[in-house]
Amino acid sequence: MTNDDRYAAAAVPLRARLVRRIVAAGELADPRWRAAFEEVPRHLFVPVYHRPRSDGGFTRLSADDPDPRGRSRWLSGAYADVPLITLVRDGEPVSSSSQPSLMAAMLEALRVEDGQRVLEIGAGTGYNAALLAHRLGTGAVTTVDLDAEITEAARTHLAAAGRPVTVVTGDGALGCPERAPYDRIVATCELPSVPEAWPRQCRRGGLILAPFAGGLIALRVTGPERAEGRFLHTPAYFVSLRGAGAVPRREAAGPAGADGSPGRSRAGATPPRILENELFRFLLGLYAGDAEVHWTPGGPTVTAADGSTAHAARDGTVRLSGPRDLWAAVEEAYALWRGQGQPPRDRFGMSLEDGRQWTWLDRPDGPHRWELRPAPGTAGVSRGRP
Repeated sequence: MTNDDRYAAAAVPLRARLVRRIVAAGELADPRWRAAFEEVPRHLFVPVYHRPRSDGGFTRLSADDPDPRGRSRWLSGAYADVPLITLVRDGEPVSSSSQPSLMAAMLEALRVEDGQRVLEIGAGTGYNAALLAHRLGTGAVTTVDLDAEITEAARTHLAAAGRPVTVVTGDGALGCPERAPYDRIVATCELPSVPEAWPRQCRRGGLILAPFAGGLIALRVTGPERAEGRFLHTPAYFVSLRGAGAVPRREAAGPAGADGSPGRSRAGATPPRILENELFRFLLGLYAGDAEVHWTPGGPTVTAADGSTAHAARDGTVRLSGPRDLWAAVEEAYALWRGQGQPPRDRFGMSLEDGRQWTWLDRPDGPHRWELRPAPGTAGVSRGRP
């Protein structure tokens, strides 16, 4: 850590309080990870962050606020157990520092051992990489991000904290072959699928941990194109992967659909309020693949990559547009969810084998499994039923 950190002393009790809260939530059972959170100063990685406002804008908090009360709010917020938006472009969040308790859960789930090497996809502020470097030491951690502004800031933060991490500007979907092989690959961005490069750059027996469909999948690598594992029990929501493995962002259309067509209506057999249940939304993300839920005035709207939409009104009427009845997928997923006793995340898993990827309930060869289909124009795959 640099000697010119004027907030070092004031940050110590705030960091200790954060660690106590994470431990109370059931994380940081490993004393080595507890020591990392106690000793790595998060405030050096978030000199500026932005709090969302109710009007859709953001309030900037920074270490260089001329008002001492503003600086105090910034420092206290840096050690709150919440995600912090650190980069906003054109009114949209681009990069963030994840919620510390979620970071702790993910780092412990990696099950790293001394001497292992880790590739992180999504550099963010550099804080997560710094925690890994504290645990594993010099030369063990590589972090990759597509955005040069993000990687330059991460390098600056890591240097200020005195943490030895290799920061690479590049497409995380392609991994970082020049520093492979790795024992662990961890992504801090939401995936539409697992890029083909990652298992190839991971040692046999290695682990890939990544956000997928609002959950965290932990894949054990058994060969260059083979991996399998289950989802962790915890929810996880991250900024989406950018680059070769990304999928286009979709906005919620109005009830008439994006193409301006009048649409068609029918009565829905599933209560729209079920979409408020995050475990059901997780199942829907696996079952329907490309379906996304948006909250719009008058009720939820479900959208898909092919332009289909389903807007559910509070009275149960569903307005449909596009080539398929997207609400039918909601109804089918709801029947499965109820029939299987509202299954938690850790009953679901994912398999990769020789170019195929699929998710499943209870077992890879069971009756409930959902293929991931090739994404047009890429070497990867995207979610969706065959």
